[in-house]
Amino acid sequence: MAGNLTIGALLAQGTDLLHEAAMSASSPAYPNSFFAASLDAELLLGHALSMGRAQLKTHPELVPETHSAKLYGEYLKRRAAGEPIAYILGYRDFWTLRLNVTPAVLVPRPETELLVERAMALGPQRSARAADLGTGSGAIALALASERPLWNVTATDISEPALAVARANARTLGLTRVEFVDGKWFEPLAGRRFNLVVSNPPYVADHDLAMQNPALKHEPRVALTPGPDGMACLREIIVSAPQYLERRGWLLLEHGADQAAAVSRELVDRGFAHVRSHRDLAGHLRMTEAQLEP
Repeated sequence: MAGNLTIGALLAQGTDLLHEAAMSASSPAYPNSFFAASLDAELLLGHALSMGRAQLKTHPELVPETHSAKLYGEYLKRRAAGEPIAYILGYRDFWTLRLNVTPAVLVPRPETELLVERAMALGPQRSARAADLGTGSGAIALALASERPLWNVTATDISEPALAVARANARTLGLTRVEFVDGKWFEPLAGRRFNLVVSNPPYVADHDLAMQNPALKHEPRVALTPGPDGMACLREIIVSAPQYLERRGWLLLEHGADQAAAVSRELVDRGFAHVRSHRDLAGHLRMTEAQLEP
């Protein structure tokens, strides 16, 4: 970024740069729209200047200090190369929470909020035991703990760096009723039973075209794909779940848009009832819930 430019000029330059990057066939860093590029530019400049978007818009004539403009330029280069904006900013808003995120965890997606919504609808208002398998940043577990303070929430993850991020988020948010344990899926929960189990496991097959998105190369691969069989982790959780659910307990799973039928069949075969799939805001069948038969 050239020096002595106003906020308005910096935003215009940044928006053009990011829009051109998104238009490039070699760098589809984010949704191909001028609005997306403009929003990213505002977020990045606001981060560099420690200013909110409203301040940027109301003071476009201000000339930032040179070091701040330079920092903004570095952020733009990273974003144009496909790095998720959450990693550049260091946080992501999810549900009603602001979560710190690092490359050790998957960036929480808006569609995953559907799991939180359905868990709240199915679980009791008062005390309950809930488990979040493969918690990553702690997004689902912490959202549930914030909405249902009487619930005892346990979250597992096989990644210690991910658990460190989740625990830090819990401390920052003051959500003390969440227990984080190290281990794969149900493995660290032997002998325990829950009223509700939720999970957003890896479900994209490694040969799927979606894995070629340059933005995904920055996120932990183990959190995105289970390998050649996109159903592998979903199936493993479904098979084990009856041992860890109370009678009439619920299992809620996020999955790919084309996996609802396969997930439903697995659940029915394992003895679950009331199997229902729900669409996300984009209209895709994004998660499936089922109740363990008594």
